[in-house]
Amino acid sequence: MTVRVSPDSSNSPDNRYSITLRRGIGGLKAHTMAQFMDVVSLTKGIRSMFYMVTPNESSFENVEDVPPYVQQATPFFMGLMVVELVVSLLKDGTPLACVSDVVTSVSAGIISRMPTLFARGFEITTYIYVWDNLRLLELPWDSAWAWWLAFLAVDFSYYWVHRFAHEMNLLWAAHQVHHSSEYYNLSTALRQSLTQQFSSWVFYLPMALAVPPSVFAVHIQFNLLYQFWIHTEVIRDMGPLEWVLNTPSHHRVHHGRNEYCIDKNYGGALIIWDRLFGTFAPEGDKVVYGLVHKINTFEILHIQFHYYKYLWRRFNRYKNIFNKLGVLWKGPSWKPGKPRLGDHAEVPEVTGEELPYNPSWPLALKVYVCIHGLMLLGVYQDLFESRLILSQVTVLMMTGYILLSLTSIGFIIDQRPTASMLELLRCVLMMMLLRYGYMMAPAPLVVPIEAFVSISLLYWGLQTFSQLIAVKKKTT
Repeated sequence: MTVRVSPDSSNSPDNRYSITLRRGIGGLKAHTMAQFMDVVSLTKGIRSMFYMVTPNESSFENVEDVPPYVQQATPFFMGLMVVELVVSLLKDGTPLACVSDVVTSVSAGIISRMPTLFARGFEITTYIYVWDNLRLLELPWDSAWAWWLAFLAVDFSYYWVHRFAHEMNLLWAAHQVHHSSEYYNLSTALRQSLTQQFSSWVFYLPMALAVPPSVFAVHIQFNLLYQFWIHTEVIRDMGPLEWVLNTPSHHRVHHGRNEYCIDKNYGGALIIWDRLFGTFAPEGDKVVYGLVHKINTFEILHIQFHYYKYLWRRFNRYKNIFNKLGVLWKGPSWKPGKPRLGDHAEVPEVTGEELPYNPSWPLALKVYVCIHGLMLLGVYQDLFESRLILSQVTVLMMTGYILLSLTSIGFIIDQRPTASMLELLRCVLMMMLLRYGYMMAPAPLVVPIEAFVSISLLYWGLQTFSQLIAVKKKTT
């Protein structure tokens, strides 16, 4: 039996149902594929934190095609920090950090990335220049053996970057930021220097004679990401891997101010360079963290730049030009008549009973700082994601707001007298940025955020007013 299809049979209920079903199945497939790609992206992001990526999935012909792995890792940083906190609470019943220290470390991480808002990273910029003008040969960008060679070359170069940053006082002025925390947890990994990138580039330039910039750009990021997870006390020992890899145990030694820890374990992803060059030390006595001479502050700009001021004072103290140069080019502990790296026996003795600097401050302010810190982290992330479509003036304005915010938060933590006036100014600026659309929030959070900022503005206005009244009473 033959069925004749009428011209308008496409509009029949059965046909419409068939079309709708096909569209539904197509949409479901697209949704499923999108979910699958999200899972793939998630797993790749997690693996990149541990250098567990293959050459095939991380090789690019052009440096412009290399993903900003470090910038994309912000959610993983935060997620792993929460995991570490939960594990430490379950394991020992006590957290591995305090609010003051974590906020300060995250603030340092934010500041360290600010220059890349305006220009390509200094390391990759100088690298590309040498590659374009001085390269001797060109390794294939899509070769597995070239990828692994670059892995070793970047890690070897990082060893010397790191070693010189400890053994040369001028470079230590930048790197001391990373060692200023008296805690050792994943947030410590984020405590990076704003200025170190302006000296580290020199050590990677020999690679530019042969290794393509795109390959270097991948490994310089993975090497940094790998070093995030080793900043923890949760993982104690990794067995045979301790012989080859840089592990939490090895890096705990590096962050210690015990005499046996100083100037040891410089490796990035591998510990073999320290074993080869005599700078390795296993973990022994309880490690006490932080700088040899404590700075006792959480104000981020002071942490970033205080050592340069100290260096300038030391430089001017000497009349002899060789002593002046020695202050800059020799070790942080050097003095005239001492060895190049100074005498470690003069380092203040560590008993193991030392407590980190953690002044008491109100719980309400801790909650306040955490909420504003999270909002600021969102502003920072949005700024990086949209910087290419924003004007330079807008980027500069938002950068200034972020720096002001981080400074103000540090003032609040340090409980400085001028904190209320600075925070009042910051809240006024934040309200203006929200009103004029320079800061965006998810639709459900717009009203709560504006209400919270308004309450903050009122609180700090009253605090400032009361302080001014108190000052006036003292002067009359």
